[in-house]
Amino acid sequence: MINNEKSIEFLNKLSNLLIKKISPINTVSSINKLLKEYLSVEKAEFVIWDNNNMLLKDFAQDWKIFDETNKENSINFLYSNLAITNGTKFYFNEYEFECNIDEDAQYRISELKTDKNNIVFPLLSNGDVYGLMNITVGKLPFTKEFFTLLNISSKLISGAIINFILNDQMEISLNFYKAMKDIAKIIESQYELSYIIPLIGEMIDRFMSSHLIYIFIFKDDKFNLVWPNACKDESVYKLLYQVNFKTDYVLSDDSKIGVFPLINEEHILGAIVAYSNIEKLLQKDIDYLVQLTRQSGLTIQRANVYAEVLKYATMDALTGLNNRRQFELRLKQEVSNSKRNNIPLCCIMLDVDYFKKVNDTYGHAAGDCVLKCVSDLIKSEIREYDIACRYGGEEFFIILPQTKLPEATLVAHRLRKVIEEAKMDISEAGVDGVSYIKVTSSLGVCEYNSSMSTNEFAQKADKALYEAKETGRNRVIVV
Repeated sequence: MINNEKSIEFLNKLSNLLIKKISPINTVSSINKLLKEYLSVEKAEFVIWDNNNMLLKDFAQDWKIFDETNKENSINFLYSNLAITNGTKFYFNEYEFECNIDEDAQYRISELKTDKNNIVFPLLSNGDVYGLMNITVGKLPFTKEFFTLLNISSKLISGAIINFILNDQMEISLNFYKAMKDIAKIIESQYELSYIIPLIGEMIDRFMSSHLIYIFIFKDDKFNLVWPNACKDESVYKLLYQVNFKTDYVLSDDSKIGVFPLINEEHILGAIVAYSNIEKLLQKDIDYLVQLTRQSGLTIQRANVYAEVLKYATMDALTGLNNRRQFELRLKQEVSNSKRNNIPLCCIMLDVDYFKKVNDTYGHAAGDCVLKCVSDLIKSEIREYDIACRYGGEEFFIILPQTKLPEATLVAHRLRKVIEEAKMDISEAGVDGVSYIKVTSSLGVCEYNSSMSTNEFAQKADKALYEAKETGRNRVIVV
């Protein structure tokens, strides 16, 4: 029998534990240690009923689902036949706890199908049952004091769990406004969608911890997944094509998947998808996601506009390639990235052979046509993440990230060949009797090493190009 002094000591320690700000799993672990030390309880579980999803969940690990059915059946399924030897039962009768124990008597709890015994106490909020405390004990006699302490404990723990749930809801609201603010601030410093979208995805993903978040961009008449890397559920793609300007969102029949369109005044930009195969989207989650998606849509739209403006500030007007200013910036970035992460980097410098002769013979308008044709050929022969720039005049510079020298050399030879074989369309220049001409090119190739400065890297490519021109043109020199 536990004496009064021990009882007070136990309740004092339990109260002090419950006011600490620790995680549910650590709280339950500490409660179990106290119950084992003072009451010889082997294990305590705390089960919360989720009215929104109609599920019983483990409070310590809310991903752990006990039974997906209605509330009464779930309780009967988990906690039936809990009786003591005189027939008095600990049970839910209209979800109320009943207990009849004589003042001085000691009883054993009747065994279940295992060698353990269970006692169930309700967790109450304003008189309503919202969960259960399930106690597992061994084959020992138990006194009325034992049950009284457990009953008091259940009430203390019940209040603490309610406070945790309320604080968690408040934190969700605060995280929502923080996510809204953070998304709005992204555009102040970033304009590239490849950078913006993962940031938005991570912010919403942290906020919506119960659902996976996917971001799709609508391009070429289809939704393209851009964050994260994969989505294999076909039902997501079916829902995507149900979005339109008239609705703020589309839900699956079971409300576990929600599609929230990213739109501007004229177009659907894409969609944000919240996905789960367990949790339903609650109305408050939907309201939050509608607002977050609207904010994200504005950010992406502004990024597109800004990128369009910036494109012309960093782009060569004639060829559509990066201009000299942008080349210098991107070369510095790629050199820094190569040095920091120890990844290969190469570059190619290309010059159109005898370009002055083209201008002198056919005119500068024809020369511009040749430069546009050459730039189109360059774009067609390099990867999406390679960086092609008009360096000046008839010179072009190509930055090849994550590329070793043999690969860069193959690219250079391929470029030299397609330029030599191509017919340059100069019909726009209006030269009498001449619509096409042919040109050749000289190319210099080099690979970056960590001992080089950015300028030395560029100069090495320039030196290789000079050698190609000095040794006969229409050739590739590697240094």
